[in-house]
Amino acid sequence: MKGKQNNKTTSSKKILFASLIGSTIEFYDFFLYGTVASLVFNKLFFPNDDPFVSLLLAYATFGVTFFIRPLGGLVFSHMGDKFGRKNTLVISLLLMGISTVLIGLLPTYSSVGVLAPILLVLLRLLQGIALGGEWGGAVLLAVESAPKQKRGFYGSFPAMGIPLGMLLGTASVSLMSLLPNGQFLTWGWRVPFLLSALLVGIGIWIRRGIEETSAFQEEKEKGNVVKVPLLETLRYHWKAVLISLGAKCVEVGPFYIFTTFFIAYSTGTIGFSRTTALNVITISTLVTTLCIPLMGMLSDKIGRKRVFLLGAAGLALFAFPYFYLLSLKSTFWVYAISIIALGILWPSIASIIGTMFTEMFSTNVGYTGITLGYQTGSALFGGTAPMIATVLLKNYNGSWTPLAIFICFLCIASFISVLFLRKTHENSPVETSLSSKTLVTK
Repeated sequence: MKGKQNNKTTSSKKILFASLIGSTIEFYDFFLYGTVASLVFNKLFFPNDDPFVSLLLAYATFGVTFFIRPLGGLVFSHMGDKFGRKNTLVISLLLMGISTVLIGLLPTYSSVGVLAPILLVLLRLLQGIALGGEWGGAVLLAVESAPKQKRGFYGSFPAMGIPLGMLLGTASVSLMSLLPNGQFLTWGWRVPFLLSALLVGIGIWIRRGIEETSAFQEEKEKGNVVKVPLLETLRYHWKAVLISLGAKCVEVGPFYIFTTFFIAYSTGTIGFSRTTALNVITISTLVTTLCIPLMGMLSDKIGRKRVFLLGAAGLALFAFPYFYLLSLKSTFWVYAISIIALGILWPSIASIIGTMFTEMFSTNVGYTGITLGYQTGSALFGGTAPMIATVLLKNYNGSWTPLAIFICFLCIASFISVLFLRKTHENSPVETSLSSKTLVTK
């Protein structure tokens, strides 16, 4: 009996590690584009006499991916709920890696004209499809393999892939940006994209070595696998889908304001150097990575709903101080506010949102349910955030007040949505009997 328990513990740890590595690689590929968009793509793929138009076009290609992510999520989640989490995640990782490497090999506008941005957008859409199927499966991989009392902690590991991916992407671009500007624009920016081939190879090797989650295997053995998970989800879990959409506002919108938009805003409007902006993101995401598992553990102690609401309220209260202190153009304050916003407050949301979503849907439609809410919310509130912020900044003559109000609006929307979650069945396993009438969250 003891040996069997040890084997189960070892398997859970392997799955936990696999969910973290795969998520990190996927988000490295995805965020790498966002980092380079405001530094390179606006110049090499979308040249225009008006820098504002070039930047907006670059952000548009960043944002369009979010609208294709729900489609990718539906395709991969259908596969994941019918055939298993493991193989579905291997396919999504492979698709992401191929797309990223090809971006690093693309000719620029000066070489092939309008074909360059067209190819860039097509490859970006493939990235979105791949990421659409990644997050839900990675969370399920971790949570369904977690001990009963540690679901928050285990569920935080895929979330750690978000800042780790950002950290790797930003650090690689920062390293390449040490090159003379001409060399960076010619070939330096391509290196991080090409390195994805190595990372994806490692990720696939790790994921192929794990077992399918016991929760899915049990559902399959009981004959609870549904023919069309999407219809089952919309029929019995529609309230959970709506709540998850609202909850996504504060998790995804502010994140892209504090990262993707921050790079262009801090360098173009505030006046910081490119190196300083990238270093700020690097340090902040390092703090984020450390805080996420701590917040996951806290949610196992005091409840996920409580941690989420505290984080949403904190981000709303900090929105105005964030932009005011940023406007002071102080190197000390730009580091301090980014560490507080991105490194401390945001992890209280990101660390537990995956586990919270998992507890809202039954196992046989878990992949579809959490993916539908998460990816649709990302499309509505994530991909549009940098564009909305850029337009607000332009229309209000560079004033940061509308930007702070925008963040507050997203925080309030999520706060109200999560208030509707009922605190029931604490520490219970994810059960197949859950429906839209029983929204479970610890």
